[in-house]
Amino acid sequence: MLYHAYELQRSWLNSASAWAAISSEMLSNPANPMGYNGMSSMVANALDVFAHATATYGKPAFGIEDIAVDGKIYPVIESTVVNRPFGDLKRFRLDGVDTADGQATHDRPKMLIAAPMSGHYATLLRGTVERMLESYEVYITDWADARTVPLHEGDFDLDDYIDYLTAFLEHIEAQNPGKRPHMMAVCQPSVPAYATAAILNGHKSPAAPATLTMMGGPIDTRESPTSVNNMAMDRPIEWFRQTVIATVPMNYRGAGRRVYPGFMQLSAFMSMNLGSHMMSHYEMFKHLTAGDDDSANATKDFYDEYRSVCDMTAEFYLQTVEEVFQNHSIPNGTFRHRGEVVDVTAIKQTALLAIEGERDDISGLGQTKAALKLATGLPEKKKRYYMAEGAGHYGIFNGSRWREKVAPVVEEFVAEHS
Repeated sequence: MLYHAYELQRSWLNSASAWAAISSEMLSNPANPMGYNGMSSMVANALDVFAHATATYGKPAFGIEDIAVDGKIYPVIESTVVNRPFGDLKRFRLDGVDTADGQATHDRPKMLIAAPMSGHYATLLRGTVERMLESYEVYITDWADARTVPLHEGDFDLDDYIDYLTAFLEHIEAQNPGKRPHMMAVCQPSVPAYATAAILNGHKSPAAPATLTMMGGPIDTRESPTSVNNMAMDRPIEWFRQTVIATVPMNYRGAGRRVYPGFMQLSAFMSMNLGSHMMSHYEMFKHLTAGDDDSANATKDFYDEYRSVCDMTAEFYLQTVEEVFQNHSIPNGTFRHRGEVVDVTAIKQTALLAIEGERDDISGLGQTKAALKLATGLPEKKKRYYMAEGAGHYGIFNGSRWREKVAPVVEEFVAEHS
């Protein structure tokens, strides 16, 4: 009933959003003499904000058209190189740097970005991809919305996530034999990426990444626990199974699949900083009233992405809550993949970089750094820790701090261990 109630509410809000958008356009139309009335302008702006806040958003496009490298502009070539039911592998190359007339020209390092499967699409990392494209040929995991995956495709859990990462790394290495790819995990995928690196190192696989960068990842959530960690610890796993898991309705291809709905995740994130989100929309209204369309559109662009959410499979969500946040399986040495204990001390080739934000309210300080302590089989010269001063959770992979402070650290580390 939870999902059906949401669909009913969404239908009502879609109608209200459409009505508000049409009314705003009518009131602000230069051909409407009433539009020159100050009150009409304010009402039009208020309706515009309401229409934007209540609209439904689908999967955004990456839309990266070109990148500047050393003062020159290069077109970006985006393609899907591996297609799987629960997620594709996308590749981004620069025409004239990585390829020309369809042929490879330069042999830049290959960087696989493991995007979170946490309610948002991989496009949330658009800024991460753009910045990494300046130095690398970039691949990214483009996870599917679970409600669009038919039931006959089976389940998807943490084991499958690791299998997907392994297959993607093997694909990249097969295209560049003898040259290990690099991997970057943003937030939640730090755990499966860390486990993948351990498994591939243990098997002495040529696809084991040369470097693994973990950014704001919950490796050991007992370190500086946040409100997100506390909520996961305060309730038994059965509470999550009975309270936040829903069944996909019949109007979607994944009808009947049990999922953790994206709208639940969005509600949780919004409620954590409700005051800030309300103030952002009030500021948007003031910008529109003052005629500052650029500032208003910047806020709109952010929320277009932020409110674009997708469902994740129930088994993946519940296993993540139980293994990562409740049982602390990685630091306790009990994390298993396909029944086998994952031995992180097997990491002896992959250099590790842990990055944390000083003001991260989702993954507290020390949670990602724990990965360095646990990898006792790796020489200290292959480990590095960086704390981004003043950065929150999103600031370590997006925005000016990411571009100017964090990304150079990643580039330096990768160059050192390539």
